Amino acid sequence: MIDHDDIRIEPIVEQISSLRIAIVTETFPPEVNGVAMTLGRIVKGLVQRGHSVQLVRPRQSSDTGISTLDGVDEVLTKGIQIPTYKDLRLGLPSKARLIKLWTERRPDIVHVATEGPLGWSAVVVARKLNLPVTSSFHTNFHNYSQHYGIGLFRTIIDNYLRKLHNFTDATMVPTKAMMQELQGRGYNNVTLLSRGVATDLFSPAKRSQALRESWGASPDDVVVVLVGRLAKEKNVGLVIASFEAIKLRLRSAKLVFVGDGPLRKQLEKSCPEAIFAGVRKNEELATHYASGDVFLFSSLTETFGNVVPEALASGLAVISYDNAAAKELIKTGQNGVLVSPGEELEFVNASVNLATNMHKQLEVRQAAAASVAHLGWEFVYSSFAETLYSALDRHTRQFSPTLNPLPSISVSHANA
Repeated sequence: MIDHDDIRIEPIVEQISSLRIAIVTETFPPEVNGVAMTLGRIVKGLVQRGHSVQLVRPRQSSDTGISTLDGVDEVLTKGIQIPTYKDLRLGLPSKARLIKLWTERRPDIVHVATEGPLGWSAVVVARKLNLPVTSSFHTNFHNYSQHYGIGLFRTIIDNYLRKLHNFTDATMVPTKAMMQELQGRGYNNVTLLSRGVATDLFSPAKRSQALRESWGASPDDVVVVLVGRLAKEKNVGLVIASFEAIKLRLRSAKLVFVGDGPLRKQLEKSCPEAIFAGVRKNEELATHYASGDVFLFSSLTETFGNVVPEALASGLAVISYDNAAAKELIKTGQNGVLVSPGEELEFVNASVNLATNMHKQLEVRQAAAASVAHLGWEFVYSSFAETLYSALDRHTRQFSPTLNPLPSISVSHANA
């Protein structure tokens, strides 16, 4: 479990009452992914607490051009479509525009949430204008690369990420394990910012027998659920293998995928008996979670994995590799089951054992929601703001009018 005492941040002695924060990101709601969801909640929490937020992000294909974010100054930049991720665009370098933007109205601090070219530009400009800048490490790009045929560039990508983050005053990560890993890889100023879970939304009380019946499941049938993007890096094949093993023992078991992605058509062909619910949000998503029984999470590329606390809060029996959020939140045999990373046979066996042992499954499910009840977003909002205050304070104390300029983005610099 997360020990709050371990991640408490000492308050700054003299804090200004509110901050003007420029947040730079590649992704934001209504896009559906963990980074967008987390950042959307943080922005909402900051605005509710009186902070002023300027959101800089690439224009997405779904954008209408009209901002619907109350209290947020939204700035849209140029972007380019990301291969294999048609619904998301990568922000292009925007150094000149950011200089103009932040010279005309200077933010107190810049936060870079994603590490693409737009994020690099933001770090460069923040340093040029002597603005304090923080960052988030959300996604294991160096691990993702092996799933998309660019494994040879892993070292270049890792060097680029390390350089970008080390030019910031603080890098926020969601788990202790990730903090230790990055420190071991030469990242400086790494600080812990845990993720929250909407316990008012995700709850066992949202279970719907009507929805289960639409899946062909009776009250006693076991429903296996996976929520997330259907993509190579999520290791979905292991979920299917585990379900097929479960089916050998429980012929009436059902498999439900909630989400979409580039593998969906392939999965529909290879696993025609599965139910593909597509993307679900808010109450619909909460109902889909709670109407399942067993949650299989086989990804090894997560920095956190928001779906794990959401599944726990929904009262599901979670089987996951022992990494990221699951490592922090699950105690095997109590509120879920952890499996040694990469041990696929162990994962399959654990899935079968928990799915077929109804007494143990019920025991685990009854403990799941209570185990994450303390992870409300209020703590996350406060922790995020305190990290910004701390970075601003350190930057002010170390102020120097002659900061060394950063190089322009290029392959040679990224691999330096």
